[in-house]
Amino acid sequence: MTKAELIEAIAAKGDYSKKDAEKALKCVIDTVTESLKKGEKISLVGFGTFEVKERAEKTAINPRTKETIKVPAKKVPAFKAGKGLKDAVAE
Repeated sequence: MTKAELIEAIAAKGDYSKKDAEKALKCVIDTVTESLKKGEKISLVGFGTFEVKERAEKTAINPRTKETIKVPAKKVPAFKAGKGLKDAVAE
């Protein structure tokens, strides 16, 4: 499903205009992004949890040159599905 298809689905399911659905989706995405930038955790009971995880520095091998390189530590967004979402998908 693309972003445009998601907006159409939200508009149809919620009886909103496409413009309002797009605005609502943008607000949700922006709010989640801003919260994760601050290092906050977002928990939606029954759906899942968005959080920031830290990856440690590691050494890797460039497959082309076989040279060892250092991959720096970094923060990455993570999503863990909740029980309600897992159960719905498993049906």
